Amino acid sequence: MSRVRRVLVAFVMVFAALPVLVGAGGDAARSEHQRIIDFWTPERVAQAVPREIVFNVNSGRFEPAHHNPGHGGGPGGGGNGGGVTGASWTGGGTVAETTGKVLFALGSSFFVCSASLVQDSRSGESLVLTAGHCVYDNENNRFATNWMFIPNYDAAPAPLTTSGSFCAATLYGCWTAESLVVHTGFASEPGFTGNAILHDFAFAVLGDGGHDAGTLAESLGTQGIVFTDVSKGTPVHAFGYPHAAPYTGIDLVYCAGGVNFDNRLFRLTYKLGCNMTGGASGGPWFQGFDEEIGQGTLISVNSYKYSNDANSMYGPKFNSDTQDVYNSANSASGNTIVP
Repeated sequence: MSRVRRVLVAFVMVFAALPVLVGAGGDAARSEHQRIIDFWTPERVAQAVPREIVFNVNSGRFEPAHHNPGHGGGPGGGGNGGGVTGASWTGGGTVAETTGKVLFALGSSFFVCSASLVQDSRSGESLVLTAGHCVYDNENNRFATNWMFIPNYDAAPAPLTTSGSFCAATLYGCWTAESLVVHTGFASEPGFTGNAILHDFAFAVLGDGGHDAGTLAESLGTQGIVFTDVSKGTPVHAFGYPHAAPYTGIDLVYCAGGVNFDNRLFRLTYKLGCNMTGGASGGPWFQGFDEEIGQGTLISVNSYKYSNDANSMYGPKFNSDTQDVYNSANSASGNTIVP
């Protein structure tokens, strides 16, 4: 056989094999997606507790709060000096669709957080923004597993019965993470240090999911994002699914008011009057929020609280490090620590 003919035959054989390889990869992704869906039985969902970070003023340290499994009581609400410190969001719009509940595992423990769909440049996948401590355990140097996003959980909270599919009972179904992306400023810290708090943001890459195996962003829309800080007094809206008492974990809650800064952290993070509790971590903060359509620009996420101040929520300032994580998430093909 001539050399040219051998090269042509080899090329045809490799080319013919490509659809099989691509198909196998797609089957593997779908299989992993279904495995995570099946993992989250109603019984496991009922065991999930908030992944909440609180600064303990007695110990002088940021620490994970400890909660018992199960839902809290009724929702809070009300305003404070013209602001809203925690009330049920009844305005609908894009924010109701793009804000969702998050479930994930760290070792043998199950947790809940919140997250928001964000604009992206990926094709066939979607990005959600959340807190770094909702995707990575920096005390044990490990990514979360069985990570799942449920958009507009408020519209149809799945009953935690002893049988049946949790995701099947939700309005749109569930989307699972193909990649989790966090900054080294969070992941390399030995715990919830000041530097970790400054980098307490992360993105999850979601493949096809839901009841119709569709792409989430194309179905429900997204929210814009910026990577520059805002000045004191800028009107801000924060959203989340607070789970710890007095909230229930099944209601989309919001806070609204002028933003301030955390003086204890040298004004390097934001402060907002807000009584949302654990489970709201990772929920979105917006500037320029239009309540009529439920859309704004993402500038931070619910991050931490102080043990002696239930009426304030704090969040990191988005900056060039946040943008690096966002850019990496737009091309990531596996769990990634940036840079």
